[in-house]
Amino acid sequence: MIKKQLLRTDRVRKINGSFGFIPHRFLTDGFLGSLSPYELLLYFFLILVSDKNGLSFYKETTISQLLHMQTTMVTKARRALVEKELIAYDGTLFQVLELPEKPL
Repeated sequence: MIKKQLLRTDRVRKINGSFGFIPHRFLTDGFLGSLSPYELLLYFFLILVSDKNGLSFYKETTISQLLHMQTTMVTKARRALVEKELIAYDGTLFQVLELPEKPL
């Protein structure tokens, strides 16, 4: 068993205020490998900006500017994430959802 040891004790991460999290099974259950780079970027962005319920009001035009992506690519990635049941979207509001049982 590998023994973990802090490399920089002066820079240990702390949770201050709001935070985003990604369940470990996002990796172990194959969700990471099932997404395109654009889908991953949008998904991680939505996790970072969402509240404790996974809700975010960012507009696709703003997201495209912040992520340096064409708006059409943000829209395509959003549609794919909705289809894969990782997010919900009502035209104004995004919601990052609890992971489904397995990648779709």
